[in-house]
Order: sequence, then structure tokens, then C-alpha cells
Amino acid sequence: MGRNESLIQSEWALPPEDITLDVFFDQHFYPYIEVRKKRPEHDRQQYDKHIRKSIGGMPVRDLGNQVLDAWTRQQIVKRLKPSTINKHIFLLNRILNVATRWGIVRQNVFHDRTLQKLPTGDYKQRFLTEREVIALLDEAQKDKHPFVYLFAKLLILTGARKGEARTARWRDMDRANRIWTVPVSKSGRSRRIVLSDSADALLDVLAERNMNLDIPVGPNDFLFTNPRTGTCYDSFYAAWHRIRDEAGLPEVRIHDLRHSFASFLINKGASIYEVQQLLGHHHISMTQRYAHLLPNTLRNRVEIVSSALNKASATLFD
Repeated sequence: MGRNESLIQSEWALPPEDITLDVFFDQHFYPYIEVRKKRPEHDRQQYDKHIRKSIGGMPVRDLGNQVLDAWTRQQIVKRLKPSTINKHIFLLNRILNVATRWGIVRQNVFHDRTLQKLPTGDYKQRFLTEREVIALLDEAQKDKHPFVYLFAKLLILTGARKGEARTARWRDMDRANRIWTVPVSKSGRSRRIVLSDSADALLDVLAERNMNLDIPVGPNDFLFTNPRTGTCYDSFYAAWHRIRDEAGLPEVRIHDLRHSFASFLINKGASIYEVQQLLGHHHISMTQRYAHLLPNTLRNRVEIVSSALNKASATLFD
């Protein structure tokens, strides 16, 4: 046994080959991601609900193809969506990758195997029309929730993710330069959101709404503070469901406001690169999902060349 393997084995209460998936997750994997992930509790909830009861008691080394295929089939029989099952596959794969790197198993049995993620079909996106956005905002303004209208309007004006807006603090807003800094975005990096005139003006309305509710608006306070808890809202889902139903748009998600922000930009002539920057995508591949919106814009762009040639031709033969 090499020196590194001896060091690894000394950390386990049981010999590595006897450690169950539950023990590895609870005592080693979860503490590992607690300091690396923004919301590690999501992984715990997912593990407890979909992995622990079925295969959690088995030694990690025994999680072979047959076991994992059966685990996947159980979820299909339960009629879980393929996209949901894929999330569970992704989590288990990460757990086993760490187990492999730490010497618990010699090879990740989930890595070079025949089991693949389930097909989910094309990525579904919902792009709102201008009329639909206005209808949603009108219903939001009528709703009893003190902040849902301002929350939804800030999302459509900035393309921010709902979590970024929900946890934003006043110190994150550089009003002089019209920049909203998100300290930690979905990618794990900070990002900057450009504030339009309307978005900047909305912050004044939001500050006034907070003060009318006796909610402080100091640098460390949240933009959207729940009056009952004194901290940021956990979600806006209940209010949003009321609003979309009243607007006759029951299928629309809050995240569709971000998609619609991108579609408005592209249909008004913004480039994919510009949309990438405004959405904060680290890789252009994330922004390519909006590429199908470009054809009309591209037709207008190709006219630039024909127009230039026609003009040059007319000049030459005058």
C-alpha cells in the first residue's frame, strides 16, 4: 500500500472497502461540499429522498452496473420526469467521483458505463410577448404581496436570476455607475448587471416601499425583505402562481422572465455576445439556446452587404 493510500485509509472509521454510501455521504462527502457549494442542503435533500432508502446502505464498492440500472428503473416506474432522474444520476456520479479520487473505489463504476442520462427532448423555453409581460405586471401590481410586482419588474428589466434578486442587498447597487454586483452567481463567480434607467428608477420605488413598511434600507439590508421574518424571502412562488393564473398564463415560470429579457434583446438587434455578457453566461454555449431567435435579425444584417454593393454598383455605372 502506498503512502497516500495509507493516509487515506487512516481517516476512515471502517476500512475503505466496507464504507457504505450513506456513511461516505454523511461523514465525508457532505462536509466536503459544505465549504464548496452555495446551497449544499439541496444535495442532502435530493440524496435523502432518492438515494438513501434504495442504495444508501450498500458498500460503495458494490454499486455495480446491475444495482445502478435497477435504481434508475425504480425512478422510471415511479414516473419521475427524465430531467429529474438525470439530476439524481448527476449527484450520484459526483459522489462516486469523489470516492474514486479518495481511494474508496478503484474506478468510478458510474463513469465508463452503459447507463446514460435519459433523453429529455429539446430544451423548453417560454418567451413572453410584450403584451404578456404587461398582463403579468398588471396582475402583480394588484396582488396583496408587498413586493412581487417590483420583484417581477426588476427581473424583466435586468435578466437577473430570481435567486440573485431575492438575495440582493443595497450595498450591491452602484447607483452612480448603474451597476448591480452579484457577489456569487450561479457559476460561483461574481458578476455585474447593467441597470437601465427604468431599473435604476425602480430601486427608488423599492426603497420607498421598504420605508413605508418600516423596513430598513441600509447597505447590509436586503432589497426584498420579508416584513415577517426580517430577512430575504425564501421564494415568491405562491404570489407568482396567483398572478400567472389571473393573467391566464398558468404555464409561465418566474425564470421565463429571464428568457424573455434575452429574446427582447435579440429581436431588437443585440448580438449573441452582448446577450451573453448581459445574462452573465460564462460560456457562449449557454447563450446559444437563444440563437433560433436570430434569423430575422440576421436577414436584416445581410442586407447591409447587398445594400453596400448596390450602392457601389450604382456609383460605378452612373
